[in-house]
Amino acid sequence: MTAAHSTARYFVLRPNLSALVYVALVIISFLIVIFSLIDVGDHYRARNASAAILAQLELRASSPSAHAGGAPHAAPAGSPFVEGQTSTIASAALLQQITGAVVRAGGNVVSSEVDAPSTQAKDAHVKVVVNCELEERALQQLLYEIESGTPFLFVDQLVAQAPTSPGARMRVLLGVAGLWAGAK
Repeated sequence: MTAAHSTARYFVLRPNLSALVYVALVIISFLIVIFSLIDVGDHYRARNASAAILAQLELRASSPSAHAGGAPHAAPAGSPFVEGQTSTIASAALLQQITGAVVRAGGNVVSSEVDAPSTQAKDAHVKVVVNCELEERALQQLLYEIESGTPFLFVDQLVAQAPTSPGARMRVLLGVAGLWAGAK
């Protein structure tokens, strides 16, 4: 007797078990279809969100204000260096600029500190570290604002902690550096 024949005979002798297996297979198939439809819906929403962001970027790139200064990829106006008579004043200006960017992004600064300039380096970098709270979607806006304007600033350190509860804001530790031109 083969294994297939004995299995078929087992189900013929126990029709309740056959019905139970059939119902279980139908339920499993139904659940697979439901989860597949949910996954397709998630992909559709993600595609729509990406298309909306792309439309915003294309609109921003084609706006007349983007071309007012000349070429569409022209450097931003202003000095590429952090301004200030001393490194302390330059660091304070940098801290004020980063704090303003955090507030414009809808966040609030929890703490901040100025890193002391290195005495061994020939170029004078000024650095600040800001600990802030903001919405997850505002982080990209904040980083873009910091790195796209003048003076030229660079994010040296970025540590983001996910919100602990659904309504909470995310905590971000942000280290930003800029080049100070020195005393004039």
